[in-house]
Formats: sequence, C-alpha cells, structure tokens
Amino acid sequence: MTSAATSFIQIEPAGDGIQIIRLNRPDARNALTLDMIRELRAALATLEADPDCRVVILAGEGRAFCAGLDLKQVILGDDAPKGPIENMALQELFAGTMQIINRLRQPVIAAVQGAAAGAGFGIALAADIRIAGPSANFMIGAVRIGLSAGECGISFHLPRLIGAGRAFEIMLTGRPVLAEEALSFGLVSRIAASDDEVLAEALATARMIAANSPYAVKHTKQVMWANLDAPNLESAIELENHVQTLALLTDDFAEACSAFIAKRPPVFRGR
Repeated sequence: MTSAATSFIQIEPAGDGIQIIRLNRPDARNALTLDMIRELRAALATLEADPDCRVVILAGEGRAFCAGLDLKQVILGDDAPKGPIENMALQELFAGTMQIINRLRQPVIAAVQGAAAGAGFGIALAADIRIAGPSANFMIGAVRIGLSAGECGISFHLPRLIGAGRAFEIMLTGRPVLAEEALSFGLVSRIAASDDEVLAEALATARMIAANSPYAVKHTKQVMWANLDAPNLESAIELENHVQTLALLTDDFAEACSAFIAKRPPVFRGR
C-alpha cells in the first residue's frame, strides 16, 4: 500500500514504529465506497504483518473523520447490491472491517475531527483509543432512514464504553454526540486544542505506547478485550496470571529491572 494519488487509503510512516492509515477522500467527507473499504482492509493486513509496526493511528483527511457509507455510490449506484444475499455480503464486508480493527495486534488510535457517522463511528469505536478535535461529532444516522442503529459493531462497543442507558438514547434518537459530551462520559480520552492538533495528540499518545515493551503492549490489549467479557473475576485473573508469568521471563522485563537499578531508560527489543 502506497501513498499514491489514486488511492483513497494511504499508509504514512510516522517514526518510532508508528503508522498512520489515512482516509483520503476529503471532498466526500471520507465517506466509504466499496473500493475504499477493501483498500482499508488491505492496509490493515499490511500493518498486521509488519513486525516493525507498533501502533496504528486511523485519521481522516480534511474536515471529517469519516461520514460513513457513501449511500449514493454503494446503495443507490449502478452496482448496488441486489437481493438479500448481496446485501448480506455488503454488510459483512463493512462490519467485518470493524472486527479486523479490533483484533489488530497493535493498539489502534482514532484521531477524530468532524463527523464520525455510521460506519465511521463504527471505525472509531473499534479502535482502542479515541482522541477528538473540538469539531468532532459522533452519530448513528441509520435509525433515521429506516435502518437499525445496531451496525458495524456499534451495539457491542458503544454500551461497553459509555453504559447501556446512554447508548440506548444515542442509538434510538440518532442524535449527534459532540466532542465535549463525548469527553464527559469517556467516549474519547481527550480533546485537542484545535482540529489541526488532533493528529499531534494522537502521535504523542502513540509514542508513549511504542516506548513500552512490545510484549507488554500486545498482551495488555489482548487481556483488556478478553476480560471485558470475562464470565467472572476468577477467569479474568487466571488469564492475567498466565500472561504476567510469561512476561516475567522475557528479556525486556530483565532489561527494565536493570534500567531501573541503573536509573536509565530501558531499551526494549521485543524479546
């Protein structure tokens, strides 16, 4: 995947093992076409396979993060799905992308300015961390056009982030959630001083993550997601214990101990 001008999905290296996946269709507020969603999946697969990639940032070019599915091209265009089988294939293509983002071995940060609507909201929710600009607004418009607001993993992720009561209200009304409200109930981690600084804030967070041991970062993400649905405390602790026991045997943990004693920054090598 390259930054070719013909591509609406670009991978941009940012140093320190950080890669930015940028949605680059600003004239359409980065609304997703079939080609874009396929390119996005290919970009995610490329970074998943890159041993040097430590953190992924999802960003949108222009004034919006992602306005969701491009209805004119995907649903109302000449190549629109015909019948239930093609409609299900389309739904699985978009919704399955959220699973890929969520299961990526690297932590994923969504840098959101402007609209994150529909599938764009789903992409932001599938990320591990969300950082917003002052203009950020999150919305599930499907309920307003005769469709379920439960799409693209939203009915799974949203109540886990903000609680079922708030999620019900937002999903049933289809109203937008602006940046300050999103911050107040933990949908986003923080709001940048301006939209122009959202990516810089995301990069600062990504660098803090990338400075840690690769084992520690990877397994912290995995343990967190697994234990959100742990059936009980005992199961959660058992998983933690297994992961931590292996961590104690890594070279990076030994390096961290040596660095602590020597009062110097550790140099982690992923071993």
